[in-house]
Amino acid sequence: MNEAPAEPTQVAATVLFLRRRIRLGLRRSASSVLPALLMAFCAVGAYYFSELVLGHQGPLFAATSAIIALGFSRDPRLRRVLEVGLGCTIGIALGDLLLHWLGAGIWQAVLVLFLSILLARFLDSGAIFTTQLALQSLLVVLLPMPAGGPFTRSLDAVVGGCFALAATLLLPRDPRREPKDDLKEVLGELSLVLRECASALSYNDSTTAWHALVRARSQQPRIDAMRQGLRGSVEIAKLSPLYRRHLQEVEGLSKLMVRVDYAMRSSRVLARRLASVINNAALSDSGSVHLAEVMSETATAVDELGAALSDTTSRATLSHARDALADIATRLHPQKLDITRMEGETVVLLFRTLMVDLLEAANMDPTEARSLLPDL
Repeated sequence: MNEAPAEPTQVAATVLFLRRRIRLGLRRSASSVLPALLMAFCAVGAYYFSELVLGHQGPLFAATSAIIALGFSRDPRLRRVLEVGLGCTIGIALGDLLLHWLGAGIWQAVLVLFLSILLARFLDSGAIFTTQLALQSLLVVLLPMPAGGPFTRSLDAVVGGCFALAATLLLPRDPRREPKDDLKEVLGELSLVLRECASALSYNDSTTAWHALVRARSQQPRIDAMRQGLRGSVEIAKLSPLYRRHLQEVEGLSKLMVRVDYAMRSSRVLARRLASVINNAALSDSGSVHLAEVMSETATAVDELGAALSDTTSRATLSHARDALADIATRLHPQKLDITRMEGETVVLLFRTLMVDLLEAANMDPTEARSLLPDL
């Protein structure tokens, strides 16, 4: 009799899961409308250019290379275009060469694919480059020879890459928008880490500090992807006539992401040490209260910093966040926080490092940021 309500609960959980998946899927689709439209036009345009202008029959490689080059990866797009073009060209050339020597067949296809992968790994470490070279050389062996000759397909791949490159330079995404959104997300997570640390101190709960550590660690893959994406944004700003005037701002965002990365790393060390301090009861009640207060205030300032960095025109918000962080920095001394034991003092020292990272992210000179900290 007690097991009967389990089915409605499972159904409700399934419905909630499906709703969440549908909502996320619709959000992804909505944000991908323009990139998908660009990919469609480039692929079809490259296909018909090769067919109508160059006279190639069924230039499938022109369309596929354009689609792959314009994909949704965060990797720098210019590098991806070059990888696709070179991968297709070398792969097709290798396939044609081996086909001429060995003839067509199953074991020849296996040998061509094996040698293509080894050659790709020798030439470049990029995964896209390896995939393209191996795939194109395999298709050369399996598909019939085109009417225009063996290197017709490599020319089609170059056409597709050129269409993708032209679209990247002439109709690029705003190279500032994605980095700003990324910075706001990461700083939001950093704020939550600091709030969890403050909560761990308030409730003397080391488990909450470990949760903060797990949250901070989980952000590293995202930050690494963001820094990789920023390299692509800098490339676009350098080469696109439309956004070249924003190059300095994009390079500033790239440097800023480095500081935010340092701040998140500092928060990991802080959370790990805090868990140990709580377990060893190394803080007095008043010391815990004072340290929790400055962490909560820092979290609020980080939220303001994220809002200011996502909208660089909001100078007043950035100035207010910087002033708030500077005020907190002047109080980061163990005696001012009523902390006397060495383990507790270690937490304050680690917090000072994090504060310098945040002040530099708030556009303060490193020397000035360190001068705000009380002498020990």
